[in-house]
Amino acid sequence: MKTVQLGNTELTVSNVALGIMRMDSLSTDEAAKVLTTAKAAGINYIDAADIYGGGDSEKVFAAGLAAAGLSRNDFYIQSKAGIIVDNAGSHGDVFVGHRYDFSKQHLLAAVDGILSRLHTDYLDAFLLHRPDPLMEMDDVAAAFDTLQTSGKVRHFGVSNFNPQQVALVQSAVSQRLLVNQLQFGLMHTGMVDYGMHTNMTDPDSVSHDSGLLEYSRRKGMTIQAWSPYQYGMFDGPFVDNPKFPELNTELAKVAAAKGVTKNAIATAWILRHPAKMQVILGSMNPQHIQESAAGSDVELTKQEWYDLYFSAGHTLP
Repeated sequence: MKTVQLGNTELTVSNVALGIMRMDSLSTDEAAKVLTTAKAAGINYIDAADIYGGGDSEKVFAAGLAAAGLSRNDFYIQSKAGIIVDNAGSHGDVFVGHRYDFSKQHLLAAVDGILSRLHTDYLDAFLLHRPDPLMEMDDVAAAFDTLQTSGKVRHFGVSNFNPQQVALVQSAVSQRLLVNQLQFGLMHTGMVDYGMHTNMTDPDSVSHDSGLLEYSRRKGMTIQAWSPYQYGMFDGPFVDNPKFPELNTELAKVAAAKGVTKNAIATAWILRHPAKMQVILGSMNPQHIQESAAGSDVELTKQEWYDLYFSAGHTLP
């Protein structure tokens, strides 16, 4: 398993991470097997969020970690907060209703809930989950300072923020934002499409994210690619999906040449980008985890990268 430097720190982490969004569906023993498999594959980074499974994913993770005989020090652990689905989803918050909430009160309460469910004293990284248009920057800064000085959070970042939103938060907080978690993969390529179609009039020339890829590289922020094997937002996987015959044919061709699976090639395609991204692998299937994580060690040529891009239906101007 290859590693990547997280943001501009000296923190070296596996370039494939395990996302535990679906871990709430597992028994303790199943979760233990998933975590044992991930560790054996070289994964040392966990991505969570307080809304995953209504908080149950973090509880199952903690139980699975103990059952597997693993320790807190075997993984870097990251979680996210700021999305409130309903009162139950806000984990005891006094406010009711679906919203985003970056108030100091909510962020501090959310992290306390996360730490309790994970059975840990600190997070290696804490991310603002989705941008709240009503965020008060003094509140965010105060929350970050309290979380850092208390030792509850070591590093900070964001998820699904555009460059101006990142810059706004960074202008207010003293901590360096290390991460932006964004959807990216062979069937979600807007960040690279726009760059190649600059000054054109076709649909791919429309910027949906204001140059996030280039901004992140300039600022030394690690892009964490979520839903890397999905098409749409959560429509389903594209690997072995009959809706995408050309892509699967090309994936199979490259996989055969490299001696790995199609999932590994889908991973390698993301990691071939010089932005030094980190792939968030969300499968709870131990075999899929092994196969997908193997892509960390696969080297694609530039032509293989482009051929896969073309097979997914993308073009050059």
